[in-house]
Amino acid sequence: MISRLAALAQQQWPGFLVLAVACTGLLVVSLWLSVIDLRSRLLPNRIVYPSVLIAVVLLELVALISGDGEAVLRVPLAAMVLSAAYLLLRLLSPQGMGWGDVKLALLLGSYLGLLGWLELLYSVLATFLLGGSYALYLVLSHRGNRKSGIAFGPFMFAGTFAALMLPV
Repeated sequence: MISRLAALAQQQWPGFLVLAVACTGLLVVSLWLSVIDLRSRLLPNRIVYPSVLIAVVLLELVALISGDGEAVLRVPLAAMVLSAAYLLLRLLSPQGMGWGDVKLALLLGSYLGLLGWLELLYSVLATFLLGGSYALYLVLSHRGNRKSGIAFGPFMFAGTFAALMLPV
């Protein structure tokens, strides 16, 4: 996303501004929701749903301004694909994945969709590597066991930010 911002700054100032606002919004929402998730293990609909709507509108606008027709389709499709993957995990293991994570995947998938499918895959891999490492740490340090729940939203944000920082 950083390289996308730099390219837009040089080529299309309006697209740069819209993407900068979208990225700033993601940063603010990620901090806000991470704190809430760590405290309560909840990702409130009243924050997630408006964030998804605003993100999709802004990211679609960026795709249109930059003339990236594939991204116009990919933004909502990636959001739905990532959310469907989390829904499948939720259905297979109700104790392992929360509904909030399924809904949060809509938001994160839309940002990843602006860049591409490979970034979405990298994000998923980073998310589960980070979350799994933390869960393993809890078990090995005797601070948790295999049935202990963790707030997964912060790991979803971290994996997404890791993928967004990759050079495109």
